[in-house]
Amino acid sequence: MDVNDGLTYLLELPAIYLWPVFLLENVLITVLVLWSGRLIQRFFSPNPIPAYAYSRKEWLICCFTNLLNTLVTYIGYWLWKNGFIGISTEVSGFILIDFLILFLAMDLLMYVFHYIIHKTWLYKAIHGLHHEAVDPKPIDLFILHPLETLSFGGLWLLLLLLWSFNIYAIIIYLMINVLFGMIGHLGMEPLNASLRNKPLLKYLGTSSFHHQHHQDISHNFGFYTSIWDRLFGTYKA
Repeated sequence: MDVNDGLTYLLELPAIYLWPVFLLENVLITVLVLWSGRLIQRFFSPNPIPAYAYSRKEWLICCFTNLLNTLVTYIGYWLWKNGFIGISTEVSGFILIDFLILFLAMDLLMYVFHYIIHKTWLYKAIHGLHHEAVDPKPIDLFILHPLETLSFGGLWLLLLLLWSFNIYAIIIYLMINVLFGMIGHLGMEPLNASLRNKPLLKYLGTSSFHHQHHQDISHNFGFYTSIWDRLFGTYKA
């Protein structure tokens, strides 16, 4: 089954089947993040990190975040099915271009949103929950206030509404998004300093970059890169 067949199959599925499919997708992503994050900690941390005993509160918030992400997924599907979101399927050089646009545009949108919720009453009302983790761990990627989860999802859907992107670029972006989210909440740095300072890598949002943000909430608001922090004076090494 190719991508076109898969999209056609989704169009033909009744909504009653789509909800569990999208929920399963999000649950599998969560399991992958928790398992992969723990694996990276075990093999790349210079100091042993004890296994986490996640609290009942953390599991409940994580589960609710999965439900909300499922809702965002379904809304995106509905917008695409009804012609509000356009998706191209051809294999061409535009895959790379579309991916770079998604990667940098979402990084900028999330930087702006992240900065605003830190500098207003929204921090205490919404974002403070995520920052209860001073030393983040993999599950903290999903420890978000419901309004924050929906806001990030809304930014993603807004970008898809503004332009028709290639399906392969979207898939690659979504995979990279999960990867960066996991890396940012490892609580340790798997890359050595010399590698992090390579010409291109030094502009990426490494684990140390986001960990620094959890320790100092006035800096490092970017997600995938440090570009916007460097441009707007909020970067801290």
